[in-house]
Amino acid sequence: MVFKIEFLKFNMTKENQNTEWKESWRDEYIKWICGFANAQGGTLYIGVNDNGIVSGVDEAEKLLEDIPNKVRDVLGIMVDVNLLSEDNLQYLEIIVEPYPYPINYKGQYHFRSGSTKQELKGLALNKFLLEKTGKHWDSIPMPHLKIKDLNVRAFDDFRKRATKSKRVEDDILNESDETLLIHLNLIDENQLKRAALLLFHERPERYITGAYVKIGFFANPAEILYQDEVHGTLMQQVDKTMDLLLSKYMSAMISYEGIYRVETYPYPEKALREAVLNAIAHKDYSSGSPIQIKVFPDALYIWNDGELPPNWTLERFVSTHTSKPRNPDVSNTFFRAGMVESWGRGISRILQECTLAGVPQPYFDLEMGGVDVRFSPRIAQSVSEKMSEETTVKTTVKSGLKSTVKTLELIKENPLITIPELAVALNKSKSAIEKQIAKLKENQQLERIGPDKGGYWQIKN
Repeated sequence: MVFKIEFLKFNMTKENQNTEWKESWRDEYIKWICGFANAQGGTLYIGVNDNGIVSGVDEAEKLLEDIPNKVRDVLGIMVDVNLLSEDNLQYLEIIVEPYPYPINYKGQYHFRSGSTKQELKGLALNKFLLEKTGKHWDSIPMPHLKIKDLNVRAFDDFRKRATKSKRVEDDILNESDETLLIHLNLIDENQLKRAALLLFHERPERYITGAYVKIGFFANPAEILYQDEVHGTLMQQVDKTMDLLLSKYMSAMISYEGIYRVETYPYPEKALREAVLNAIAHKDYSSGSPIQIKVFPDALYIWNDGELPPNWTLERFVSTHTSKPRNPDVSNTFFRAGMVESWGRGISRILQECTLAGVPQPYFDLEMGGVDVRFSPRIAQSVSEKMSEETTVKTTVKSGLKSTVKTLELIKENPLITIPELAVALNKSKSAIEKQIAKLKENQQLERIGPDKGGYWQIKN
């Protein structure tokens, strides 16, 4: 279909994901059309210079007829070509729709990313073709892998986790390993998927290079003091990695609450575990690189290979977002085992746990084709702060407010606890608890961070 529009104001300021400018037409620009079709679609303008200013194009009427035919013959797709004009200068608008299947230009696959076009090759091409056919890397069958090759103890481990999480029906858990794999969507046309290998094989890196975790302790960026490798199923790797970090790579600060000894790690355990889970679940296992955890005296880094989803920025990644797992079959099994959620809340939980623990929020960065998370340790509580805390508790007790002390203890144990939950725990009415809370706020002993729903309590000295 052909449209003629006179004196259309051209007001775009720069090229972007969906817009490209060219001063004149060349047949090689069919590659750019191919790139748009393989991505989100877009518009190619002919007769517009690099500054977005209409310069006009020769033989516009002829190109109006030629371009659709050439695109059809080379790419096998249809595009809308419109004739526009501004200040008596004619230029062309080529509108390209996104296609659900791969489009190739003479055997080459081009893709629009940001404001550039790239030819997909190697791993990037494999990933693109898989996604266009509705598959992911972890869903590809492995013809030579058999159920007997998998680890029986790994199935037992999963059943224990799933029983506790209640995310798999009991009758399915009592079925055979093969039936369980079918219900977990880990078998495709009677063949085990790559995800099944990662999740239930004793040593998946025998088949998939780099499917393990490396941990190292560094005195400085150039000097490593000791290191470990963590092997096994992905679920085992999570547990083993956390055990090593807590027992060998971090020293806990020791304090006492009455006669009870309390160990406080420099990084909140829940936040650290969530970061390890994210790295293992969302790693790009086609890269051949292991997950790398670097521990320094004053920082801890967790790096996993794998770029963000298309058009995702780092800002969107660290803010609230929808769940978009790189390895859907792996993530689904982790979810059924109760190890992760499925709502894209992993990063938010890391940030929240750090805030609750009084630890600086981690720094996220994109490095070497992967995601890097840097944790900074908590600052040890000073003697004066401890004395101040003890004095506050003693003063409260001497005032005869034993119930208030218990309220503070419950809040300290669980900053997310609600007023109705406090009332049940203390066997008091909701209004009585509300009065206590109001008094604590008035005395500047307690503060509410965030909304009533979704926020948390913070005890102040």
